[in-house]
Amino acid sequence: MLRSTLLAAARSGGVRRAVETNPLTRSVVDRFVAGTTPDDALRATRELADQGLSVTLDHLGEDTENISQATDTVQAYRRLLCALHRAGLAGRAEVSVKLSAIGQLLPADGDKIALDNARLICESAEAAGTTVTLDMEDHTTTDATLDILATLRTDFPWVGAVLQAYLRRTEQDCRDLATPGSRVRLCKGAYNEPASVAFRNKQEVDRSYVRCLKTLMTGSGYPMVATHDPRMVAIASDLATRTGRAPDSYEFQMLYGIRPAEQRRIASGDEGMRVYVPYGGEWYGYFMRRLAERPANLGFFLRSLISGK
Repeated sequence: MLRSTLLAAARSGGVRRAVETNPLTRSVVDRFVAGTTPDDALRATRELADQGLSVTLDHLGEDTENISQATDTVQAYRRLLCALHRAGLAGRAEVSVKLSAIGQLLPADGDKIALDNARLICESAEAAGTTVTLDMEDHTTTDATLDILATLRTDFPWVGAVLQAYLRRTEQDCRDLATPGSRVRLCKGAYNEPASVAFRNKQEVDRSYVRCLKTLMTGSGYPMVATHDPRMVAIASDLATRTGRAPDSYEFQMLYGIRPAEQRRIASGDEGMRVYVPYGGEWYGYFMRRLAERPANLGFFLRSLISGK
């Protein structure tokens, strides 16, 4: 019930205005969002790289309503990729892109617009010497996103995908994508999906995650294990050992600001650790989904508002 309420609040203009205008909110948001500018993103990337961590950067922007907004987002990514290259950070950082932010949900030719825009971002990533991962959104976009992925991978075989274990279809999608050169980030999922398409019980989601993880680890692609759950981290490491995976043939991923000590612990060993770093002015929807994912995040938020720290 709490998760559903928070996810509904992510779409509420009134709640958004209240959170964005509260002077105590900014310090809390800073834990989960690197800042609003490209300079903020570069600063966070360098700090994490200095700790031995890799990065994937997300320029926050959803609910794009016109082509101009989509174009602005594309240009923001292209400038960021150039900046990463100039700063010598492209070897440690890639970008994550939500297709909705670059036009997928526009009423006319949204999928074509998103594909053309994603291609531009991929061209800039290739020139910079790094990669792109397509973020996954709610279940209504899954087929279109995977279609765009397949088209992009014709010219850019390194483009990564995200699959969400709480969707009932995902185990089959993992089988389809566990192929040579395929990069797949497996997460649990952060949208409020109906029971007809998604597992709603935590235990069911966890079991699905492990099944999907086994499929990816025994496949020939590059699994990206996106979880903060210590049990899932341990299971993934054990699966990697049992399937004979080299340490550079998979990686863990965690969100910026969540379990940073664990991130550093993993990075200090043989296994790879990448941090998902969001930045930009459109941080509200992302922030609310992070609160919905883990009760500990909400507790941190409420304590900060009460204490002013």
